[in-house]
Amino acid sequence: MIDVFCFESESSSGRQALAAGDLEQAGQLLSRALARWSGPMLAGVPLGPVLKARTVAVEEERLLSVELLADVHLRSGRGDLAIPPLREVVARHPLREPTYLLLMRALHERGDNAEALVAYDEIRKHLITELGVSPGANLEELRRRIAAAPNRVDVPGRRESTVRRATTTAPVSTGDPTAGRSPAVNPVDHLPRSVVDFVGRETVVSRLLTETRRVEDRVPAVHVIDGMAGSGKTTLAVHLARRLSDRYPDARLYVDLRGHGAKDATEPASALVVLLRQLGVPPERVPVDLEDRTELWRRELARRRSVIILDNAASSDQILPLLPIEPTAVVLVTSRRRLAHPDLGASQSLPVMSSDEGVELLALSVGRERVDAEPEAAVEVVRRCGRLPLAIRLASARLAHRRGWRLADLAAQMAGTPSVLLRLGGENSTVASAFAASYGPLPESIKRVFRFLGLYPGSRLSPPVVAALTGLTVAEAQVALDDLTDRHLVEDLDSTHYRLHDLVRQYAVELCSHIDPAVDRQAALRQLFDFVLAATLRVAETLEPGVIGSQFTRLPFGRPELLESVGEPGVEWLETERTDLVTMVSAAQDSGFPEHAWRLARSLWRFCYIRGYFEDIIRAHRYGLAAAEATGETNAMALMNNYLASAYVRTGDNQWALEHLTRAVDLSRASRDVLNTARYRTNLAAVYWWGGRLADALEVGRESLRDYKGYGNVGVPVVLPNLGTALMTLGLHREALRLHRLHLTWARTNSNEFHVLNALSHIGAVRARMGDFQPAVRILVASLALRDRTGHRYAEAEVRNDLGIAYRGLGRLAEAQREHEAARDLAVRSGERHVEAAALNELGRTLRARGRDHEAAEMHREALRLATRIAHPHEQGRALAGLAEHFAPVDPAEARRHWERALAIFRRMGVPERLDVERKLAELDADAGR
Repeated sequence: MIDVFCFESESSSGRQALAAGDLEQAGQLLSRALARWSGPMLAGVPLGPVLKARTVAVEEERLLSVELLADVHLRSGRGDLAIPPLREVVARHPLREPTYLLLMRALHERGDNAEALVAYDEIRKHLITELGVSPGANLEELRRRIAAAPNRVDVPGRRESTVRRATTTAPVSTGDPTAGRSPAVNPVDHLPRSVVDFVGRETVVSRLLTETRRVEDRVPAVHVIDGMAGSGKTTLAVHLARRLSDRYPDARLYVDLRGHGAKDATEPASALVVLLRQLGVPPERVPVDLEDRTELWRRELARRRSVIILDNAASSDQILPLLPIEPTAVVLVTSRRRLAHPDLGASQSLPVMSSDEGVELLALSVGRERVDAEPEAAVEVVRRCGRLPLAIRLASARLAHRRGWRLADLAAQMAGTPSVLLRLGGENSTVASAFAASYGPLPESIKRVFRFLGLYPGSRLSPPVVAALTGLTVAEAQVALDDLTDRHLVEDLDSTHYRLHDLVRQYAVELCSHIDPAVDRQAALRQLFDFVLAATLRVAETLEPGVIGSQFTRLPFGRPELLESVGEPGVEWLETERTDLVTMVSAAQDSGFPEHAWRLARSLWRFCYIRGYFEDIIRAHRYGLAAAEATGETNAMALMNNYLASAYVRTGDNQWALEHLTRAVDLSRASRDVLNTARYRTNLAAVYWWGGRLADALEVGRESLRDYKGYGNVGVPVVLPNLGTALMTLGLHREALRLHRLHLTWARTNSNEFHVLNALSHIGAVRARMGDFQPAVRILVASLALRDRTGHRYAEAEVRNDLGIAYRGLGRLAEAQREHEAARDLAVRSGERHVEAAALNELGRTLRARGRDHEAAEMHREALRLATRIAHPHEQGRALAGLAEHFAPVDPAEARRHWERALAIFRRMGVPERLDVERKLAELDADAGR
């Protein structure tokens, strides 16, 4: 056996060298390994089950090594050396397609195309005669290429070719759109791991590959694959994506749309965040609006040749915004439902495997010799598995670890296992048999872990989470996960996270509900939510020091070692776990843990807010609000309403923001919470201001300012800037300036740099609108410098826009344009659409001052579209007035129409711009009367 161990070591080292691109070293190691073979392994030695299995495994390794060495020879330009050993292998294994593929390549590269086609005819005949299937797509593609090329070598007994071999062989033209294009240096790959023993589905694969090539130069190829759970939809999609990676080398993307349950289905906007992040788009560049996200997504895809898997789709509406428009991508959609939409084309329904395919999969998993020895039992095992790939793999894993078992033993055991899944939606009972065959031999402690995994409401399990759920240590949880992974009951995603297949999860849930008492299940969920809340709070307190502690009390948590296992608190942990954490808010509420639900939602707020995950805020705080209402805690209800409103404000839904903030103010007043009443009421003033209700904003702000003694020093810096901004918009500049100066005094007295820079920026904005341009520039530049020094980027877009106004007032138009453009870019990245609209309008005014009227008009049109979409009346009016200025010299009637619309808005708001518009209209009337 020494030779065997040396062979396996050298073969493994050869594979590693080949993976590293060292062809010379790989060739030497693989040649040395194969030279150790001088005949059949253990010839003449009686073989028991163990030794027989060992010889089968080593023989397979030898065949793989022959193929790897042939590949090395081909890559090194020495294809002639590959032909003799490949011929030897196909003589003994006439159904081995990878070997025939290499042999055909070697003959083709030698120029012997006729002989290569003979090899193709051989494998085709063997496959059709013995298996009833056609050659795979790779063999077919190579055959077509070879048939189109001339024969280039002299072969004894044949007529001499008139085509001489060139010094450098040009590639055969295949119509490949990637021809002439260098492959991506660092391709993006977020696909799940491929299975190593993918079998069958060749008809489906060939059809989809052919359809892709038919349309790929005109439109993006979109393929929908539907079928029942466990039929291998995702596996097929991943296999197809890998097959297409040579033609689409730049990016391979994957997102789970969670379409199995309507409540947890991923919204298109959230899916776009995942996909854009996979492409490397930083979170601050991801727009807030779905339409803008879709546009950015399609722009990014147009720059790359990509394969995208949209897994577990719930509906056509869910995936339509995710589709590209340029022919640079292939989209593979999987769904348990049949999706019908003209933009998707006909779907590919994936049936269960044929019996032959199932037996082939079983043979690859447990060994062909065992299947050949019991062919009828193999067919019966596949039948008991319902010919579902997942069930066959699970059954194979059960058998592969027990070499003394016969296939007939497994078939008999599966026949006697009671059905569990049949009662859950009519699933095939043989699937339940397969799960039971894997679950049955587990130790009791691991069985309990498996059952409790079904309670986990998220999709990605980690060892600390499993430890919390089961009461084990993290090390014990890791051992259990490894054991379950080995038995194919849990899938290892990346060695730190795991997941259950949907059917396996259903099986675990069913077992848990029948075996474990309700009190134990509730205790497990409480332990889970305790841990998740404690871990999230640790990070939240680094983002909002002192704030969360003042808003609610902690729930007790007695397992600090779990927190230590997560590591130092950081936002990247929240980024990794975000989707599951948001899901756990609803799960906690639905499971009877409302205290955990609303606290978890609040703890996630700051992270989601600064990262732009506003849909997550809305989803989490909706459930958090329901949880708070269930507890009857007024403070909690007010908190949820306030932070829910923050996301509605950022996403442009002013009406919902106003409704929730009003409710937050009423609740906090009723509970005599003066501090939070002040906070919420001040936020209400900001929503009024943005919605154009300046009189209401002024009233709320002044009322808050009068009451500042009731909530003390903390409320002053919140009230002053919001009230000052409303006063500035109304043209009451001196009153606004006085409040902002008070804010600055407070900030300096309290040594608060954030409020210093914020007060300076507001003072500069007011001075610019008063016509004090030079002092405004000095103050605004100082505010920006303080931001650079402290790292606070809050409201930088507004500051740069105001600086552009001041530069324009000084006649420094090029600098003004630069600042407006910078403000616009910053606003887009931060999702501040109201600031973006303001920057567009100011950019339009500056461009008009530079004599670029048509560009200016386009900026105002864009501002009008955006301001109308987000219901921002002030910027709507300013955009209309800007367009009227554009039309005035050439079309007075159109100018009048725009000014009249602007005037209606400005009068309703009571802003000073109405006076300028009234003057313009009077001038038009005077000109018309002359």
